[in-house]
Order: sequence, then C-alpha cells, then structure tokens
Amino acid sequence: MELDSHKFACIVAQILDDKLAKDITILNISNVSSLADYFVIVTGDSTPHVKSLMETVKDKVKTEFSRLPVRQENDMKNRWNLIDYGDVVVHILHKEERETYAIEKFWNHAYSILENEWREVAKDYSKYSQKD
Repeated sequence: MELDSHKFACIVAQILDDKLAKDITILNISNVSSLADYFVIVTGDSTPHVKSLMETVKDKVKTEFSRLPVRQENDMKNRWNLIDYGDVVVHILHKEERETYAIEKFWNHAYSILENEWREVAKDYSKYSQKD
C-alpha cells in the first residue's frame, strides 16, 4: 500500500476514531510550516483515554506500517501527548487542554481535511487492520 503523508494522516485519524477519540481534526500545514505536512488533533475524555489513544496509535502504526515515531512527548499527567512521525504529528489532548490551547485557532491558515474525506481515504485501511 502506497502511504503518502495525506493517507497516513487519514489512517491515523481512523485508528483514533476506532478508539473513540473525539473532535478529530486533520490540518494540512505543509504550505504554512516546515514542521510537518499534517497535524492530526484529537480529544480524549480522560487521562487514561489520552494515554490509551497514544499507545494504540504507536502500536498499530508500528505493526501495520513498520513506522516508529521520530519523537514523542507527553506531560506527566497525560493531558497532552504528541507523537511525531516527521511528516505527520499527532496531538492527543484532554478536553480541557484542547479548549485551553486551541491549536486549530493558531493554525487557522492551514487547510482542514473534512471528515468525509479522511474517512474515504482511510477506508482501505480496514483490510490491513485487525479489529481489536
């Protein structure tokens, strides 16, 4: 399966959606930043949920695509976890941090990938993935 950064971001969103992440946003920041091509930003309901979402992404991406994060950061309380795959950076935030930091507002000049688009792009992923 050919995996460019757009498809990878969409699949990561689908993995997170399967684990009940909320408010899934994909931002194409490639035209406005050299940090990455895409941000995938999601909300977890609780600190255990935030931690579980992070572990699930790392495990599934490693298993399915043999990719490890370039780096990862998380605060000690699992309120904001970040997984950096180079071209795609995943932000998993507790709902209070999501409201406080409002990453999307800071990156409001980036292009947002609509939910129906990322679901369509990621639909092929289900044949590669074993459901938990």
